[in-house]
Amino acid sequence: MLLRTGVGPARLLCPAVCSSRPVLHAVGLRSTFTPQSVSARWFSHQQRRRKQIQPNAKPPAQTRIADDGPVKSESPELARPESAIKSKAQDAVPAADGNDMLSEKVVSNKEQRKVDRAIMKEMVQYLWPKGDFGTKLRVSTALGLLVGAKVLNVEVPFYFKSIVDSMNIDFLAVGGTAWTVAGSMIIAYGVTRISATIFQELRNAVFASVAQSAIRKVACNVFQHLLRLDMNFHLSRQTGGLTRALDRGTKGISFLLTSMLFHIFPTILEISLVCGILTYQYGLSFAAITAGTMAAYSAFTITTTSWRTKFRKQANSADNQGATVAVDTLINYEAVKFFNNEKFEVNRYDQALQKYEKASIKVTTSLAFLNSGQNIIFSSALGAMMYMAAQGVAAGELTVGDLVMVNQLVFQLSVPLNFLGSVYRELRQSLLDMETLFNLQKVNVNIKEVAHPKTLALTKGGEIKFQNVNFAYNAERQILKNLSLTIPAGKKVAIVGPSGCGKSTLLRLLFRFYDTQGGTITIDGQDIRDLTLDSLRESIGVVPQDTPLFNNTIEHNIRYGRIDASDEEVRKAAQRAHIDGLIEKLPQGWNTMVGERGMMISGGEKQRLAIARLLLKDPPLLFFDEATSALDTYTEQTLLQNINSILKEKQRTSVFVAHRLRTIFDSDIIFVLKDGQVEEQGTHHELLEKNGLYADLWAAQEVSLGQDMGLERELDADRADSVGEESRRQ
Repeated sequence: MLLRTGVGPARLLCPAVCSSRPVLHAVGLRSTFTPQSVSARWFSHQQRRRKQIQPNAKPPAQTRIADDGPVKSESPELARPESAIKSKAQDAVPAADGNDMLSEKVVSNKEQRKVDRAIMKEMVQYLWPKGDFGTKLRVSTALGLLVGAKVLNVEVPFYFKSIVDSMNIDFLAVGGTAWTVAGSMIIAYGVTRISATIFQELRNAVFASVAQSAIRKVACNVFQHLLRLDMNFHLSRQTGGLTRALDRGTKGISFLLTSMLFHIFPTILEISLVCGILTYQYGLSFAAITAGTMAAYSAFTITTTSWRTKFRKQANSADNQGATVAVDTLINYEAVKFFNNEKFEVNRYDQALQKYEKASIKVTTSLAFLNSGQNIIFSSALGAMMYMAAQGVAAGELTVGDLVMVNQLVFQLSVPLNFLGSVYRELRQSLLDMETLFNLQKVNVNIKEVAHPKTLALTKGGEIKFQNVNFAYNAERQILKNLSLTIPAGKKVAIVGPSGCGKSTLLRLLFRFYDTQGGTITIDGQDIRDLTLDSLRESIGVVPQDTPLFNNTIEHNIRYGRIDASDEEVRKAAQRAHIDGLIEKLPQGWNTMVGERGMMISGGEKQRLAIARLLLKDPPLLFFDEATSALDTYTEQTLLQNINSILKEKQRTSVFVAHRLRTIFDSDIIFVLKDGQVEEQGTHHELLEKNGLYADLWAAQEVSLGQDMGLERELDADRADSVGEESRRQ
């Protein structure tokens, strides 16, 4: 005989003799009779009837009553919980796999350049947005300051040449001082350098708001898109790797925008100015060396950087993997401790770090090769041009000032050339970091509204109909098979049945986490696919089996049901959920933090918070998915009585998904699902009279309850005998 003894989303099964306490009486009573008396009479009658009709029948204990296994007749595949099937959901419900995006696949240079161009093209709209005069003015001003800074930089070598030529005299013979000879040039030299620096800093200050605004808009767009994606994507995503990829991508936006506007164009401008000056002042030979240096430097940089791209992708992939392992382990901290697997998790994390280490070493060594090559090319060009200038000085064709000017111009050229190398390298890295960010925006949203959706209007009070509904998470396993049922408006309805029969799937389909693959779902005659998602989901309230809580205060988590609720409304909802007393006793009261996923409070407290949140939302359609499974019997009874009174008072349509039949026996209609279809339906009495699946489930639970209560009576008798014997000895 199997008995449910655990609480929470995952229940344990153990022999009834393991239990030290019995399951007590039913909760949430809506009628005057008691389930104990009815079930006892019915069960004794059924036992006699079965002995007469089916003397060889197997006892009802062969029907599985917990929610983590099948009826015995089901196959192992059908025995799996619905949550375990979702990982195979690619065929029937296509969705993007979040893990594939984080793998950083290595592609050809041609394909990578195509992706890079697409990202840069998309980012242009943030540099020159339509209808945004303020941003355009800032960009134009920044470009003006940039051009001014470059012109001033090019003037510096001229002033330096004039100072050197002016000082190349015999002061003892001619007389005078440094101020009289070169004072004006020295002042002009200093003012020009200061002005160039100021222009550059002003440019950065003016452009800062443009870059930060673009980061905010892109990040918000991606986050909003992620929230619109269907459940398949979020069930398959790797949270740690995804957040790390988003972080890298948003950081790369600022550099990309700055590079596009302030590095590529200004570098070309500065190189053109320097080449023009060298050609005009010193002839074609100097210009030829400059042009050759530029060509060799650029070709080497682009080729080597393209070769290094695969190392960067490998490092990003390893970084994503390490973040995923770390976040997954920290979220499941208790599981790690329960099974003493700290070393295993550290080894998993270390393996990811080893991959990152190897990839980073390749990135660093290839960067050293790139920097060395760039330096060799530039130093060779500098040496050749200095030699030519020195020859000109020796021949009397150039002055010492010209030699210094050539040196200054070549070093002036080194700045944009170094920028070209480093910017191209960092630009490619930023584009790689942003690739996942922009790929996320391309993931198709499967759950969409029609062209002109309507707002849900509850004209009949909230009657829900499933008509010939077919659905499968995976093509190989059909969950719902031509299912039809009607949930009357304002009634309390229960849905029961073995695990994997599709109970929770009904809620997901109604909430449009998924769309049906056949049939229709209507609310008061309105197809939910023709409604706006906001109006549909605002009308449905859910208390899920696994309560999702934010790492925030108790007050915040309750208020999440309706953000604009007043403090009084929040406290009234908590009172109805019978958690206000507990909150008041806590040292920090309503400001008590619940921890990540609510791990700092008990399962029962989490469920009561979820119920308070639902009551605060106060929607017309209510769904309770094992909403009280983690509560003690007394609290469960009191809470469900309160919920029942609310349902009666406000005539709410309510659906209870349950495995403990004593919590839903008073429902107006009970639907019994099996193999994706409605096996039986009716009231508690009607279903017992049918002597079908529901009767088997009820009998199994009653036998378990009876055995457990009998065991406790025996233990009490043994304890009484022990006490009496001890007294006699004394």
